[in-house]
This record gives sequence, C-alpha cells and structure tokens, in this order.
Amino acid sequence: MGAMAAMGALPAGALPPLPTLGVPGVPELKPLTRYEAMRLGPGWSHSCHAMLYAPNPGMLFGRIPLRYAVLMQMRFDGLLGFPGGFVDRRYWSLEDGLNRVLGLGLGCVRLTEADYLCSHLTEGPHRVVAHLYARQLTLEELHTIEISAVHSRDHGLEVMGMVRVPLYTQKDRMGGLPNFLANSFVGTAKFQLLFALKILNMVPEEKLAEAVAATQRPKKPAIDHGAGAM
Repeated sequence: MGAMAAMGALPAGALPPLPTLGVPGVPELKPLTRYEAMRLGPGWSHSCHAMLYAPNPGMLFGRIPLRYAVLMQMRFDGLLGFPGGFVDRRYWSLEDGLNRVLGLGLGCVRLTEADYLCSHLTEGPHRVVAHLYARQLTLEELHTIEISAVHSRDHGLEVMGMVRVPLYTQKDRMGGLPNFLANSFVGTAKFQLLFALKILNMVPEEKLAEAVAATQRPKKPAIDHGAGAM
C-alpha cells in the first residue's frame, strides 16, 4: 500500500502534509513547498545546495556494502556542507544561482527545477530558507565531478576538498555513519543530509535514528581496524 493510500482520502482541494525528518535527537525544521518559499518577502534570504549521489556496488574490506556514494565538502572553516551557497533572488532564479555557485566549486554540473528536493525554514535570528536539490548520477559521472572539483576555482580556498559520506555502520556501532555525523556541519547541512537519506530511501529511518543516538553516547577510543558492518 502506498503512502497516500495509507493516509486515507484527503478532503477536496487539500494537499498532503509535507514530509518531516522524525529522527529523535535532531530538531525538526519547518518544511515548506517551493511555491511557498518563492512567495516569502524580500526580507528572506535563500540558500541553495546540492546533494550529488550515485549507486555504488562496491564492498569495503570485501564484505561491507557501500550502497551509495554521496558527496559533501570540507569547507574553509572546517565544517562539512553540501556544494552551493546563497542566491540573490533579485538577479537569479534558485537554479541559476545554484549553478553559478556550483560552477565555482565543481565546474561541471548543472541542476534544474526537476532536481529540487525540499525547502526548510532555518532556526535562529536570521530569516533564511534552505533549499536542497538532489541528483542521482552514475558512479563514473560522480567520480568525474570529484576529479573536476580539484581543478575548480574554489579548491584549496573556500573548499578544502570533496568527501564521500559513509552510509554503513560497523560492528562497534560508531564506525561509518555515526562517526561521520559526529563531525561539525554548517547551518542546516546535517539536517538536510539526514532528511535526504530518509526521503530518497537510501538509509532506513531506524538506522538513521541509531546512528544519531550513537553520536550522543560517550565516545570510546577508536580502534584502527576493519570491523564489519551491521
């Protein structure tokens, strides 16, 4: 049974509720549609970022399925984030502004409205709506972008390098995704990562919840060996 069928019939003219993250330990952000975001007044700023990913049949240590390769960036300030940035709506559409920023950091990818995934209002004193786009590539295309990023204008300046997100959890319950989530992220990037992994069915919701919960437990010294995945 599909999600809409499970919810039952909606009243005439009613729209289905927007999806939420629903992971314990992660503050929920208010979702809104792209149309609603575009109707916000001039006092709002718009940040647009892109999650590029590809199915990955590879196996870590010959036994841990990688499943997907998901790209993020290490920024100049030591924080992790997605490629993208703020878009001045006076001069650019969301997609044109995003592609302009991506051209500085990646150099060889253009996104369209068809790649739009979600919008959320950010917390804090600043009036910012965060938009996330997501595009599935082949692993070869994604690797080409990784290589191209090294030669982009921003490499070594605003961007320290691309990183792949480990989506597995090792037997110690910290290695992989939990350890990655324990890093520091810029703005809404951590929320957007978890939201996209859930909405795109890349990681089961219960595994996301377990990974987040693991980051909130006292840390044990890391052991440098290839422990298996759960």
